Amino acid sequence: MTQPTISKNKTFYCIGLSYQKADATMRGMFSLTPENKDQLLSQAKSEGFEELLVISTCNRTELYGYAEHPFQLIQLLCENSNGSVDDFQKVGYVTKNKEAVHHLFEVGTGLDSQILGDFEIIGQIKQAFNLSRDKGLAKAFLERLMNSVINASKRIKNETALSSGAASVSFTAVQYIMQNIPEVSQKNILLFGVGKIGRNTCENLIKHTQNEHITLINRTREKAEQIAGKFNVIVKDFNELRNEISKADVLIVATGAATPTVYKDFINPAQPILILDLSIPKNVEEQVATLPNVTLLHMDELSKRKDEALERRKEAIPQALEIVEEVKEEFFQWLDNRKFAPTIKALKAKLESLKEAEMDFQRKKIENFNEQQAEMISNRIIQKITTQFVNHLKDTSSVDESISWVQEVFQLEV
Repeated sequence: MTQPTISKNKTFYCIGLSYQKADATMRGMFSLTPENKDQLLSQAKSEGFEELLVISTCNRTELYGYAEHPFQLIQLLCENSNGSVDDFQKVGYVTKNKEAVHHLFEVGTGLDSQILGDFEIIGQIKQAFNLSRDKGLAKAFLERLMNSVINASKRIKNETALSSGAASVSFTAVQYIMQNIPEVSQKNILLFGVGKIGRNTCENLIKHTQNEHITLINRTREKAEQIAGKFNVIVKDFNELRNEISKADVLIVATGAATPTVYKDFINPAQPILILDLSIPKNVEEQVATLPNVTLLHMDELSKRKDEALERRKEAIPQALEIVEEVKEEFFQWLDNRKFAPTIKALKAKLESLKEAEMDFQRKKIENFNEQQAEMISNRIIQKITTQFVNHLKDTSSVDESISWVQEVFQLEV
């Protein structure tokens, strides 16, 4: 397969940026809120894009779709985020066709995650696909590709150790707290923000620290109370944030705001405090780090810390890649079949036309012409010929060339 295509003169691209080259600040500039995603997809629809998938997480922002030139996708991203084309050129990447498909497989299976084997990404990709489908931007190609990626993700999770052990950002944060805060079970821990990372962090804190001094604060108190209902933690109102920070030994910030939510003047200079910022973009003002009583770490720094679980996961990479190759090959086979199906249909119609003309000629020429027998024999010959071509197109490495040859020889209009 040389090039997966839906429409002539268009190429399947992936454009984006990730933790591998873009720091948290740059990723924050290109991150897309739910409103931004909706707006971007609506704009794409109005501009004639046929299929488009938009992924925006704390670790990456990517667009997958067909375009005449990748700049069309880059421009879409920049117009709906705070990033510029110049910034994208510094940290972004563009892949196309088979490489773009392979990249989505690696992202969706956790092979390209900041925490190796992090399978939360597949849920985020599913949500992105559902949004594209609701907007009419997910048709046969993208749906089949999405199903293949989900299949590979499930197989890797069930058949390999790539997701074994706890190696998520939330667990890494809790592990760091336990290693660096003495008598952690007696400390005042404040968790600000109860999104997915916040919820996971809260669960890991309770599970591993045996701390009964954990306080939750969220802009919407009801969400914090829902989490608190599952665990033995305290909920405080948002307007008490500053007061609670002044008493905290450990502050975990897992909010999703576009600008900082914790400022330098929130910090009690007489109280040593460890602050872990698990937000993208950063939600703790950088000036906070200048205070002598503060230890401030961002998600990127935590993700660099290796542990035994990650080392075990690395050993599973070859097996995971084998599964990716197997499922990916099935997808490419489907794509090739889809590519030559119209030609086979046109070939069959042409043979049927030749058969009808010859049957009509023989009716006039042969007395007592056995039309039923001739019809049966002709149909079997047509079936054998088309099957022969199908088998050839499935096995050949030059599908496009073979399709062109069949169309030229039989003068087919596809």
